[in-house]
Amino acid sequence: MKRRAFVSVTAAALMPGPTAAQHVDPALIDYFQQQLEGHYRADMLLGPHDLIGTVSAQYQLIDKLVRSAAGETRRGLLRVGAAYAALVGWLYQDAGDLGAAAFWRGITQEIAARSRDPHLIGYSLVNLAQVRTDLGDGHGVIDLCEAALDDDRLFPKVRVMAMQQQAHGASLTGDRGAVDRLIDTADGLISRVDDDLPWGNACRRTPGYLEVQRATCYGRLGLGREADGLWRQVLAAVPSTARRDRGVYLARHAAAAAASREPDHAIEIAREAATIAVETRSARMARELRALERAMRPWQDAPVGRDLAEILAPVTEGS
Repeated sequence: MKRRAFVSVTAAALMPGPTAAQHVDPALIDYFQQQLEGHYRADMLLGPHDLIGTVSAQYQLIDKLVRSAAGETRRGLLRVGAAYAALVGWLYQDAGDLGAAAFWRGITQEIAARSRDPHLIGYSLVNLAQVRTDLGDGHGVIDLCEAALDDDRLFPKVRVMAMQQQAHGASLTGDRGAVDRLIDTADGLISRVDDDLPWGNACRRTPGYLEVQRATCYGRLGLGREADGLWRQVLAAVPSTARRDRGVYLARHAAAAAASREPDHAIEIAREAATIAVETRSARMARELRALERAMRPWQDAPVGRDLAEILAPVTEGS
């Protein structure tokens, strides 16, 4: 990473001190929590690039306030600060910058540890495991998720997050049995998710959350027909507000159709996915479409292969 790019990524988290002391009202904790929910909604609609600067700047402000706050106000700001750092890390990951994502996941873990909140510490380990998933390091994913699950105090939500991420690790190591076992166990905990924490709520707001994970894992395992059936069910329930997620799911569905040797079906699905990829500039979606290209190689010289190249050309040009 060039120095200028490194400074841009890290500046909000590495503000030198000391800073001037100021009064910190406890009401600021609620303010930042409410802003956080709005950022989650905007992320689903906009994609990462338009939000990274905004969320990073708010994290920097929280960090500044933490240095003056005391007692429970300080602890509360640390907790919300960890959630903001996690979101910045996710935005960089979705933008395709795994180096920046790993840096911010590390910041998340640091702030979570300082908060002494076991649920946030577990959440920070799952965040690190997400980067390992994108790096294709199945054993690294499993190690981190097992470390999170070692803490018996975790809320059901954090356990669900850790188990589904561990399933991704299992899919990377070729263990279908573990994938199904982990997702089935997580499914038994979903009804017990009742905390009011402002972070990590994808399992509540994402229709078919665990079946999305299972379908993704099946796709990695080469189980095209099983994945195709699951994606049909999932996509029927995805709301229009989750446009970026829909694009990712469509790209994965198209790859599953190609693996099932249904290239015409794959092309039909890929058209909408490519349109969303251009709009959102999501590197994660572009990566899924590259996986589709690989799955479609048996037909690359056929008319359907040329159609795919034409469909994906705007995505390639914009990446």
